[in-house]
Amino acid sequence: MKNDFISLDPAIRGWMSESEESYMPPIKLGDPIRSSTLSTVIASKNPDYDVGDLVLGLNAWEEYTCLNTVRHIHSFATKMPKNLGIPHECLISVLGATGMTAYFGLLELGQPKSGDTLVISSAAGAVGSIVGQIGKIKGCKVIGIAGSDEKCNVLKDEYGFDEAINYKTFSNRDSLSKRLNEVCPNGIDIYFENVGGYILESVLDNIAEKARIVICGMIAQYNSSQELPGPSNLWQLVVKSATMKGFLIRDYVDQMDSAAIELGTWLSEGKIKNKVHIEYGFENIPEVFLKLFDGTNNGKLMVKL
Repeated sequence: MKNDFISLDPAIRGWMSESEESYMPPIKLGDPIRSSTLSTVIASKNPDYDVGDLVLGLNAWEEYTCLNTVRHIHSFATKMPKNLGIPHECLISVLGATGMTAYFGLLELGQPKSGDTLVISSAAGAVGSIVGQIGKIKGCKVIGIAGSDEKCNVLKDEYGFDEAINYKTFSNRDSLSKRLNEVCPNGIDIYFENVGGYILESVLDNIAEKARIVICGMIAQYNSSQELPGPSNLWQLVVKSATMKGFLIRDYVDQMDSAAIELGTWLSEGKIKNKVHIEYGFENIPEVFLKLFDGTNNGKLMVKL
């Protein structure tokens, strides 16, 4: 297969860690870096795959992939239906792992109800922006936390968020907690966590009764050179009878077809906007990958080969 798109996601940084305490074994030195890909079949001896078929899979940073020689046990390949009538980049973003993460994390764990207050960290990112838009569909008041005034404006003006907070303006727990209290006077019912650190502590200061905290990622600690302290106010979970739970989309494989149909319907109806950030050239992948961690990506990050 010729890899047409390479998806760049924060999870890849975790897979690079030497720690075995993860849902995937670490990438070994000398191995290609695993990544979601969208590929075109250019030669096949498998009767299930024809030349020209479009395949979504977990493969690697490489220009070509031969499925029977993939070097890690977590590879998969899903042949996509033909003539979907949507841009190919949607298959590796809103209808791929990104959209599924937002969909199942919010709907299964967050269990939004009309009138709930939903707060999302890294809200301008690929997952966070979709979480917020699904939250609006479900009738939530949606507040996004992002890393620049420009991104905050995008959240409100393009994605329909009710409020957005630039965490760099509120750069410690006390100031961010105070700001969250101002925009969430009745407390936070759902928090979709992508960052960790003092942002999580600020949210815990403001959770409502029976709040649901959905742990999707902890990007603040992925590149840290030292072990970061945990939240000092987890007692709030007890005080507010709240829950905090992590998840992986592999837990919902049997529901992905129906999720893709609903996400696709929302996309076609204009209820969800899918912003992608496409860079070009295989040789640029390492440099582009770093955009995830310096905040310069603008939408779902991918490289077109």
